[in-house]
Amino acid sequence: MNRCLAYARAVEPQLKPVFFSLASAIETIGSFGFEAEYFVSPYWSDATTYAWNSELAVRFGMVLEQVKPSVVLFDGTWPFEGFLSALISYGKRPKVVWSSRGLVRNQRADLEATERLFDLVIEPGELGADFKQEQLAGGLTKVLVPPVCLLRADEILDRAAARQALGLDADSREVLFSLGAGNLKDVSGVGTGLVQEFEQAGFNVSWALPSISTKAPELPAGVKPLEIYPLAKYLSAFDAFVGAAGYNTCCEVVQAGVPSLLVPNDLVVDDQQLRAINTEKYAPCVVSSCNTAEERRAAVQGVLSLAAAPKPLLPLAMNGAELSAEAILSLVQR
Repeated sequence: MNRCLAYARAVEPQLKPVFFSLASAIETIGSFGFEAEYFVSPYWSDATTYAWNSELAVRFGMVLEQVKPSVVLFDGTWPFEGFLSALISYGKRPKVVWSSRGLVRNQRADLEATERLFDLVIEPGELGADFKQEQLAGGLTKVLVPPVCLLRADEILDRAAARQALGLDADSREVLFSLGAGNLKDVSGVGTGLVQEFEQAGFNVSWALPSISTKAPELPAGVKPLEIYPLAKYLSAFDAFVGAAGYNTCCEVVQAGVPSLLVPNDLVVDDQQLRAINTEKYAPCVVSSCNTAEERRAAVQGVLSLAAAPKPLLPLAMNGAELSAEAILSLVQR
């Protein structure tokens, strides 16, 4: 959703974005002024894979009939069978784009064959990536773009404004936790241990509640729950940050320059350990699995020894999104 919102903002006003989303935080898309249709994620559905894809094909096909898009963009690790079936059945073939994340572990053998079902493949690059474009046989264009960020630098609040917006004291020591939705990995044990370490160091602890969580985490007493999106807008309010090493989170850590502890999730399809290590080049951060009390204590002490970056070590704006938008608009115009 984060990347699709970035693309949508970048292609306006030349194109009118309409969302068909599996994100349970569907209201967030509406808050940015875009139309959105919701379909339940397979992770929340009791249906079999075949039944879920069959219903997806029908629902998405209805959206295609209504919207009549000139271009369709899919963002995800692998395109769903129901998504592809709906496009085939629709007939009036729009241009089709795949926003395909990098750092995927155990990449499927049929990757090239699947890519050729699309007209354009965009890989949102990791931190430090440069723009690269190649034309392949059959008319497929592949582009690698710099990191895709939702917010521009001028949309991110400074420390004073962010603290005022969140109701935090001007001079208190504050840490924000965002360890993921917890849908794939129970983060309560690691989180509780880290909360104790920061509290002992004199910090007030806030915990960002992802709107896509299937269940709210049981927070320790005294921890303040926060519902904020996007994190990058408010991250400068905090003296320290603790989060998983997801794509968006690592970009936000660089944008904010806040001393951070990255705890890679090893149960997701992308290699968060490798991404976290790469992020250390561009932001003041510590990488640790934090599985033991000793690791948690050392990680927190490491974060406390870091100073906030006066400015991003790698300037990030909507460059990746804008370059992606240029490729999408060029495809439509062809």
